[in-house]
Amino acid sequence: MPSIQIDIVSDVVCPWCYIGKRHLEAALVMLREKHADLSVTTRWHPFQLNPDLPSEGIDRRSYLEDKFGGPARAKEIYARVGAAGTVAGLALDFDAIERQPNTLAAHALIALAQAERTDARTGDQHSEANGDASSDTEVTDRIVEALFKAYFVDGRFIGDIEVLIDIAASCGMNAVTTRSTLRDAFALDRIASADASVRAQGISGVPFFVFNQKLALSGAQPPAALLDAMDQAIA
Repeated sequence: MPSIQIDIVSDVVCPWCYIGKRHLEAALVMLREKHADLSVTTRWHPFQLNPDLPSEGIDRRSYLEDKFGGPARAKEIYARVGAAGTVAGLALDFDAIERQPNTLAAHALIALAQAERTDARTGDQHSEANGDASSDTEVTDRIVEALFKAYFVDGRFIGDIEVLIDIAASCGMNAVTTRSTLRDAFALDRIASADASVRAQGISGVPFFVFNQKLALSGAQPPAALLDAMDQAIA
């Protein structure tokens, strides 16, 4: 059975990462047309575009002024990003974003979903608090998608733990477990360490894709480029 393991380094406040996710999904559709029995495993890795932001985030306008020299320049840049998003089937609403969040807790939520998925695959039902999420191997993708949508489409402040708990619950995760994890200093430190480890490997921009631990691609590459890389990794 052909198989592909996909490691994805990204941040949920990176628009190119959202676009890259759509491109990857399109590439996987094409790959499954070639391999009907294809086995796909994905794993998400944290990368914070703005690791130094406070936990409460900062005003979006202030962020844009510091990063781009003002909202006018940012609007010009985001117009191009928005156009690329439209082509990928996304309706990105940058104007709806009021605060720029720190994403450490959001990445901890993704890690929690991934840990529950792993427990489900190994049959480790270690806690009733896992709920339905532990039996759903797609929960991680639903969480990542929900975080991207909340930020880029709905304009929600995903630096707020209560918002993250609501997102987790909407994806079938247990609110009590989620709250405990997102307030756990050790869990957050592990995310920061994972982020540092990724940077130590030389990854400085996202999205970044690794296929079968053999081939890597950086950026929101078009579906055809991702398909070619996956074909080579499988071969």
